[in-house]
Amino acid sequence: QVYKRLFLVFLLFLSFNVLSQKTEISLISWNIRDFGKTKNSAELEKIAEIVRDTDILAIQEVVAGYGGAQAVAKLSDILNGKGAQWDYIISNPTNSPKYATERYAFIWKTKNIKIKNRGWLLDELNRTIDREPFLLDFYVHKQKFTVINFHSRPHDKNPEGEIEALSNFVVDSLRTPLIIAGDFNIDEKEPVFELLKSKGYNATITNQKTTLKRTCKRGEYLNYAIDNIFYSIDVKKRDGGVIDFVKLCNRIEQARKLSDHLPVFFKFILE
Repeated sequence: QVYKRLFLVFLLFLSFNVLSQKTEISLISWNIRDFGKTKNSAELEKIAEIVRDTDILAIQEVVAGYGGAQAVAKLSDILNGKGAQWDYIISNPTNSPKYATERYAFIWKTKNIKIKNRGWLLDELNRTIDREPFLLDFYVHKQKFTVINFHSRPHDKNPEGEIEALSNFVVDSLRTPLIIAGDFNIDEKEPVFELLKSKGYNATITNQKTTLKRTCKRGEYLNYAIDNIFYSIDVKKRDGGVIDFVKLCNRIEQARKLSDHLPVFFKFILE
């Protein structure tokens, strides 16, 4: 009888631990310059090696023409050959001024992560944001979280106005655990991010440059701290940083063939 009770207690303890364990998810946000316009198969293979260990990849700067969608599909195929099953979604072209139109893309491992819709561009913001953000809901063990993929206008064309419009929309309209991933074209320390921070949002990285110089000077090849991932109060950070695929000065020219930005990674669990 005592052994039976002990066994039942053990089973209860085991089931509680299984239920209380959270799945850690990793996300990479990467502005891959002119994605679909300039990348050959060897370069796509290198990109796949850089991102293969993540669960979700959010890409900015996918070219709007056919080549962009083709490159995303090809990258997904390459990743599928590396031991895990991946799926992908590409946004429609953004409603943007000439030469600013792009697409966004998500590629993710399907083992633990599911979707129920194909995502959508935030048309409500296309009058205030040149490349309106792309929103997609993900589910891990039926728990929903949302990722917004965003590429602001250049630093000399008032990205602050776009970030303010996006922040107001997020605060007024979205309640789900939320991640905003992208190229903001300004540093997260700027005052325009105060609204998000006042609502409990945090930046994944601080004081971390993410863009590549054209040439390496005095051992320094990084330029501006403009890429980041913001996350809401109900998302718990486990780790975050950049993936430096350059590392040495003499690699800067080859590295820039992949992109002029480093990928930002974020590991998290849902509260």
